[in-house]
Amino acid sequence: MQVFNTPQKVIITCNKRLSPYVQQEVKALGFPIKRAFSTGVELLATLNDCITLNLNLRCASQVLYALKSFTAANADELYHHIQAIAWEELLDFNGYFSVNSNVNNETITTPLFANLKVKDAIVDRIKEKKGVRPNTGPKLNKAVVHLFWKENKADLYLDTSGETLAKHGYRKHPGKAPMLEALASGVIYASEWDQKAAFVNPMCGSGTLAIEAALIATNRKPGLFRMNYAFMHILGYDEQVFFAARRKLKEQIIKNIDLKIIASDISEEAVNIAQANAKTAGVDQLITFEVCDFAKTHVPPAPGVILFNPEYGERLGTHSKLELTYGRIGDFMKNECKGYTGFVFTGNPDLAKKIGLQSHRRIEFYNGKLDCRLLAYELYDGSRRKVKIDDQSL
Repeated sequence: MQVFNTPQKVIITCNKRLSPYVQQEVKALGFPIKRAFSTGVELLATLNDCITLNLNLRCASQVLYALKSFTAANADELYHHIQAIAWEELLDFNGYFSVNSNVNNETITTPLFANLKVKDAIVDRIKEKKGVRPNTGPKLNKAVVHLFWKENKADLYLDTSGETLAKHGYRKHPGKAPMLEALASGVIYASEWDQKAAFVNPMCGSGTLAIEAALIATNRKPGLFRMNYAFMHILGYDEQVFFAARRKLKEQIIKNIDLKIIASDISEEAVNIAQANAKTAGVDQLITFEVCDFAKTHVPPAPGVILFNPEYGERLGTHSKLELTYGRIGDFMKNECKGYTGFVFTGNPDLAKKIGLQSHRRIEFYNGKLDCRLLAYELYDGSRRKVKIDDQSL
């Protein structure tokens, strides 16, 4: 089964509301998109193309290569269709694989049962053909098979990623309530930062936003930080294709860039964590870290982008103190950041009202399961001042 050179349907998944930014990245890589939906995109690609996609995408979660589509009313029919696939040509019979799934079928009460039926079908097929049972388990560090089963329609994929792409591999010290790397990339794309003007990130926490900004500006891709993907454990994998793609990533890095990225936090521990993460990512020399109250953050001359990701009362902080903090954020942006575009990422619309400025854009995101907004503010230098918002404007 020549999957590495055979074009098939490929689904790239992502967290909800990151799809527009995945589309942007896929198009930049030269892949036409057949279909876009709220949690991903569909295209036609080979398994070798999936190597390129895995190494380059910042906002994606998984890259799924289609093996078979079929109808199955119950688990027995599912087993029958999956056992008919030539797994001995895809998986090492001395190897290891895992199964995950997205199941909505009235005969299945738990996806774990569907996973078990998929595992049984694959193992039975390989034992029949090779006389050996491969090992299986929950870890995603080898070959991974993914089942999507809705009502009677089933699609079976090779998950070419394994561990999620949404984590970029450089953040060894997450800190408190960190923003997922894929989300941080999407937020930066949404800001429309031109990667030349200053980028200021007060309240930086573990540094994810500042680090992602530096990685995007210097064209450092996530594949530089990872050496194991699920596609490496499929029969027919040519490691030279992977190493050629990885060399291309290194050649595309923009060096000697003149860029001002400022990241500050009142916590010395947080700044130390951010610096360590930036060093792992290879961008510590591009970011100026400061230990200070956000209102003391150095703001280079305009133009620039200033981006806050303050606490919003769901996991950290207390509401009354946060009201004062949000008010101070608005005052700081209005008085100290003239000529900038200001952004506040928050999951609390009531606290957002305390900023006291009117946003000209409100971009929807999810942070985990929390419904969030990236609020954008034009911070005019001169007489054009934004009026305070009323309770109906968010």
